[in-house]
Amino acid sequence: CGHGLCACNRSSSGAVAQAETMTTLRYEGSSFFRQRLVLSTLSGRPVHMVDIRAQEDTPGLQDFEASFLRLLDKLTSGTKIDINVTGTAVLYSPGMLGTSREVQHDCGTARAIGYFLEALVCLAPFAKKPLRVRLTGITNDNLDPTVDVIRTVTLPMLKYFGMEEAPELKILKRGSRPLGGGEVLFTCPVVPKLKPVRFADFGKVKRIRGITYTTRVSPQTANRVVDAARGVLNSLIPDVYIYTDHYAGADAGRSPGYGLSLVAETTTGVKLSAELSADKGDTPEDIGKQAALMLLEEVSRAGCVDTQNQHICLLYMVLGPEDVSKVRFGKLSAFSIQFLRDLRDFFGVTMKLAPEEDTKTTMISCMGTGFVNLSRKIQ
Repeated sequence: CGHGLCACNRSSSGAVAQAETMTTLRYEGSSFFRQRLVLSTLSGRPVHMVDIRAQEDTPGLQDFEASFLRLLDKLTSGTKIDINVTGTAVLYSPGMLGTSREVQHDCGTARAIGYFLEALVCLAPFAKKPLRVRLTGITNDNLDPTVDVIRTVTLPMLKYFGMEEAPELKILKRGSRPLGGGEVLFTCPVVPKLKPVRFADFGKVKRIRGITYTTRVSPQTANRVVDAARGVLNSLIPDVYIYTDHYAGADAGRSPGYGLSLVAETTTGVKLSAELSADKGDTPEDIGKQAALMLLEEVSRAGCVDTQNQHICLLYMVLGPEDVSKVRFGKLSAFSIQFLRDLRDFFGVTMKLAPEEDTKTTMISCMGTGFVNLSRKIQ
């Protein structure tokens, strides 16, 4: 198949027939490929995906999808991955998660490190051993979550679910599009089980923090981005501080670039984010102003979880103990809506959605599955 997967089998009809007896879930098309593999790994249910870009000029798996399968193969033991000759059908039978402590993976340049890192946030706490994963590639772009927002918003959110020792993310090198060259180190302890969460009070925004990164461009570019963003935000709130993070030489990756990540924190501990990286033709003033307006739009949705992290919060609610978790969400993204359907397929959990007209928010509640980390090494 040309995807370099050690478990790839060109004639997988026997494996398909065997997995079908294990209540294999079947999906058509390439949409939501990554999230279904993550849910399959956690639930232990095999998944069979067919007709992957079957009618397109370049049918089958793309490089970043094959790369994600290779990462899952490194993170697990006993996983079976069967791909047909054209790459348009994949049968994934998950094994045990996290039997290796150290993993290195090149994410390529088709998708950013955030594409892979989001999946690690969902999987790593339930591994057999604490994980150290070194990822290389693009650290910041507009297609996937940046490493800055994952570090400052996504990982702290996990503490609400009982992770006393939160995962850590160190940015060793920056990498901008198109050539990347960035590097991060993700470390995560194991967690035996989660706690239920009740997060319904949005509070009021008390401060805004941010970070402007620059790679292989003038450090003055960051100052221009900061001034433009503060011009929008300081008229609404006085406590605004945006750090500048300039990278040069080998630590700056292979391509010039810059961007801005902003985080608004409320009096109840809610953290909401917005981020924007420069494309060709953008000015620093454009990036600063637009990112600030994007943050204000996110705040206006009044959810206790920002749009980018909705699916991760939903997953942790389902994996919680057999108790009710309840969280206030802003407008649900199309990705989150499909994720709710997939959670029902893999875990049999149906969530209760209660829209509130006055706040334009939705209270989502569910009973946890009592998920226990069976992969964890018994001391």
